[in-house]
Amino acid sequence: MQTCANVTTVAFAGLEARPVDVQVQLAGGQPGIVIVGLGDKAITESRERVRAAFASIGLAIPAGRLIVNLAPADLPKEGTHYDLPIAMAMMAAIGALPVDALDNIVAFGELGLDGALAPAPGALPAAMAAHGMNAAFVCPDACGAEAAWAGGEVIAAPSLLALVNHFRGGAALKPPERGDFIAGASVPDLRDVRGQEQGKRALEIAAAGAHNILFVGPPGAGKSMLAQRLPGLMPPLFSEELLEVSMLHSVAGLLQRGQLTRTRPFRAPHHSASMAALVGGGLRAKPGEISLAHQGVLFLDELPEFSQQALDALRQPLETGQVLIARANHHVTYPARILLAAAMNPCRCGGGPGAGMCRRGPRCATEYQARLSGPLLDRIDIQLDVPPVTAADLALPPPIEGTAEAAARVLRARDAQAARGAGLNATLDLDALERVAAPDASGAALLSKAAESLSLSARAYHRTLKVARTIADLDGAEAVKRIHVAEALSLKRQWAGADQAGFAKVS
Repeated sequence: MQTCANVTTVAFAGLEARPVDVQVQLAGGQPGIVIVGLGDKAITESRERVRAAFASIGLAIPAGRLIVNLAPADLPKEGTHYDLPIAMAMMAAIGALPVDALDNIVAFGELGLDGALAPAPGALPAAMAAHGMNAAFVCPDACGAEAAWAGGEVIAAPSLLALVNHFRGGAALKPPERGDFIAGASVPDLRDVRGQEQGKRALEIAAAGAHNILFVGPPGAGKSMLAQRLPGLMPPLFSEELLEVSMLHSVAGLLQRGQLTRTRPFRAPHHSASMAALVGGGLRAKPGEISLAHQGVLFLDELPEFSQQALDALRQPLETGQVLIARANHHVTYPARILLAAAMNPCRCGGGPGAGMCRRGPRCATEYQARLSGPLLDRIDIQLDVPPVTAADLALPPPIEGTAEAAARVLRARDAQAARGAGLNATLDLDALERVAAPDASGAALLSKAAESLSLSARAYHRTLKVARTIADLDGAEAVKRIHVAEALSLKRQWAGADQAGFAKVS
């Protein structure tokens, strides 16, 4: 019987899986299992799950003190996936497993009281880390299809007993097969939207350049219908994007049976969502809705109804493309490169001034729209008024063009951006913006005049130029011209209390 043994597992810091050495020593003293190494409540409780699992397979824990150390001891550790490595190290320490069975493996999984292995969130990034260490990945059978995407050797077992038999040469386990690619949810077609031609055009521009977009209009105007069709205009996930999105969903426990999809995420949280639910956080610093929408669309309906704290927390991720969750003893970073689509009524009553539905007049719209801070609105490139749909619009036949035709134009525009090598237009830095999006003399004069008349901030000025670059890409134009700048300015809504004739003065 060995008196000590160790096996490797991982601890998560965002999407990064850091190696953790699980060390077990059988020492003299009062019988019991002691776990040290800055583990959370779930890890502390694992000793009872391990004890019950051992009893279920007829394995007795010898008298004495079993000390479990999770090294490095100063790294916070969370989750139930430590059950399996603790159990394997304990079995090696008491002689139930060959000592060399723990060499060059990464163990990951939760234990049931009957000895069954249960899945735990994060199998894909953990398997990727094991592959990077040139180690075999040992996990529950339910995680095998997900872990197989990482490549390398994967040992997936349904139970602790099956794993013991595998390492002792009784019955070898078959390598798991990768999960399937699935089509994802069906995407609604633009042909379903009657009227709202400017809204469809704005949607196409937003998809082509990854520009944040806000629809403002009365109830029933089609704001949500437009936003729900945005993912269908965007190209499928590329390989690198697919891997990053899948790892995020794995950490959040959202991958089902290892199935991946190239469809871009579409997340639509309710306006009652808390700040932690939206940007991430909570006890285990899980990714929030904004990170789960990474490389896809985050749709916030009834935008002013979200809490002020949640909306303010969105500002930095929209600018940097990542979420930083700060804790007293550690920091966690999740990617959050999203296209924000939002919708709102002009006022709390629904219609706003001039729509025939508001009971309080202009003051209602002013107060309601004031819930959105200027810095947040500054980060939304396209802000569009969506008028009510008339009976004549509803009587029209379905439009000739639908999602497929618009998506083809979006793909050509994105190919043009990729050819320039500076990234999507919405993410251009100042140097790249000056290099690829400088307007001609007439366009520069119009933009300069508009910036003065409409009091555009520096951020709004540059974002308007980025939208103009996207419009030029959709038109197949090499240079940004006055007509592109003019259309970009027309997509900047004038808010309650602003000079509604401002744009007319400069155009």
